[in-house]
Amino acid sequence: MLQKLKHIRTFIFDVDGVLTNGTVLVTENGEQLRQFNIKDGYALQLAIKKGYKIVVISGAKSQGVQKRLLGLGISDIYLGVSDKINVFNNYQQEHQLDTSQMVYVGDDIPDLQVMRLAGLAVCPKDAVDEIKEISHYISPKNGGEGVARDIIEKVMKIQGKWNDTNPDAHDGSLSV
Repeated sequence: MLQKLKHIRTFIFDVDGVLTNGTVLVTENGEQLRQFNIKDGYALQLAIKKGYKIVVISGAKSQGVQKRLLGLGISDIYLGVSDKINVFNNYQQEHQLDTSQMVYVGDDIPDLQVMRLAGLAVCPKDAVDEIKEISHYISPKNGGEGVARDIIEKVMKIQGKWNDTNPDAHDGSLSV
């Protein structure tokens, strides 16, 4: 797996169960709330700052999720997606990316087929068995508890890009 990490340029993440713990809190007025990890946020914005592409492809559709991701500097956000393979293939072709340079982090059956296309398939420790079986790396972290930070940090450390000379991750609109 270490050899694969040396070539990664693009990180693709699912939301529920990866960037969040998969729990949705529903308020009395029907609003669906999700919880994100601050350490994941720091790693995501740092990766962008260092020139990596960060992409989010999720079946979830939430203004709160979109606002959080935009606040971290992520612009390639695809929410409400039912065909993740189509979005993945279009993104790869549009940006002329080699799949060996792409990580996909997923946790459940809707991620299965697209994870098979990525050069490096990663999942959280609490992913479903079918996803664990096809993953090249199973993070020791659960979804929403640092799995994004785990894989980003590993890639950036092996490529010598982890240390940040300006560690202030606050962008003025949302805290990381």
